[in-house]
Amino acid sequence: MNNASAHPSSHAAPTGDTRGIVDAFLAARRAGRSLPEFPGEIPVDLEAAYAVQDQAIAHWPDALVGWKVGYIAPEKRDASGDDRLLGPVFRSRLQQAGEASGFEVFSGGFGAIEAEYVLRLDADAPGDKTEWTPDEAAALASTLFIGLEVASSPLATINQLGPRVVVSDFGNNNGLVVGAEIADWTARDEASLTAASWIDDVCVGTGGATTLPGGLRAAFAFALARSARRGRPLKAGDLVATGNATGIHDILPGQRARVVFDGHGEIVLTARAATPVAEERVA
Repeated sequence: MNNASAHPSSHAAPTGDTRGIVDAFLAARRAGRSLPEFPGEIPVDLEAAYAVQDQAIAHWPDALVGWKVGYIAPEKRDASGDDRLLGPVFRSRLQQAGEASGFEVFSGGFGAIEAEYVLRLDADAPGDKTEWTPDEAAALASTLFIGLEVASSPLATINQLGPRVVVSDFGNNNGLVVGAEIADWTARDEASLTAASWIDDVCVGTGGATTLPGGLRAAFAFALARSARRGRPLKAGDLVATGNATGIHDILPGQRARVVFDGHGEIVLTARAATPVAEERVA
């Protein structure tokens, strides 16, 4: 990961209006505790929310390994026209399915799982290319894996409050688990990539790569374009979790998650309550 951890020099230092938001979310994440409400004025638009996110990334001493993509419902979009959003995935919260022992969600906050199709870039994206079509994205060398996103925030109402709040707190991400490879993904009909999610042996959602409009290619194109416009063009090795394939499924500490990707494997893990972050975990 030779790009994601870099902080473009154009990123502004926290202002008085946003530093309180950044400090409150980072303090809660370090302590493994919840927040009772959004800590300040909600950013006025997605650009302002990304400025908060950039400041938080700069003050969170962990290396970036990639990004989660989240879908924005039409009624929640702003003047930017973005139909998706980005949130950072950090090295200390990246796990391989065969090695993972569980994952953490914030007690009293928001906690959910998402079945994910995860792309790994196998070549650098051009740094000056800020617009991508889905076909152009698919032509960039990449490898596809099955995965599970840990969608969790100290703020229980994060999704209810909308995309600007989601972006402000790391995209509502608290981890990514990557599993088996799906070979030759660009040669496949995405409709053939299907999945199901289970919590404590109850099926809570079904779907697949085409659950969200545009499928994997549209999510990949958005991640490439938005990252470049933020001054963070994606590089070889970066991961992109393309969006929830079966829905967003609430989970509590102690419950067991199982995501099944038909013909490609499954990931089974148990949620546990978030604990304070030791410095060595984020250094």
